[in-house]
Amino acid sequence: MPLSSGIPAPDFELPDDTNVTRRLSSYRGRPVILYFYPKDDTPGCTREACNFRDDYSAYEKAGVAILGVSPDTARSHARFKAKNQLPFPLLADADHKVCELYAVWGPKKFKGREYEGVLRTTYLIDVQGNIARVFENVRPAEHSVEVLEATHSL
Repeated sequence: MPLSSGIPAPDFELPDDTNVTRRLSSYRGRPVILYFYPKDDTPGCTREACNFRDDYSAYEKAGVAILGVSPDTARSHARFKAKNQLPFPLLADADHKVCELYAVWGPKKFKGREYEGVLRTTYLIDVQGNIARVFENVRPAEHSVEVLEATHSL
C-alpha cells in the first residue's frame, strides 16, 4: 500500500543519470512529481516518460520539478534519457530502498510469472515537502495530463 497524502514525503538521496546525487529535500519550495517506473526502455515506461517530456514546458511554467525513479543503473538511465531526449533527472534506485521506502516495491505478475518489482506509482509533493496526491496503477498514456491537472490545485 503506497504512502498516503497529507504526510511528509520521506527524504532520500539517489544518484541521477549523470551520477550526481540528488536529495529530495533540495527541491523544497517547489512542487515535485516523483514517479516510480519499472524499467528503462520498455513500452509502458517509455510512453510514460515521453508524455512527461512532451508536457515538460507546462510543468516548467508551473514551477514543477519531475524526478523519475527506477531500479535501473545510472548508466542505463543515461542511455534511456539520451535516446528519448528526456529533460528531467532519472534516479537510480538499484537496491530498491527508496521504492521500498515509498511502498512501491511489491509482488507483480507478468505472463503468468510472479516476481517482485516496481508498482507504477506517482507522488505529487507540495512546496512544503508533503505528499499532496498519490496516483496508483498508473496508465502511462494518460498519466502526464492527469498529473499536470492535479498540480493546478497546489
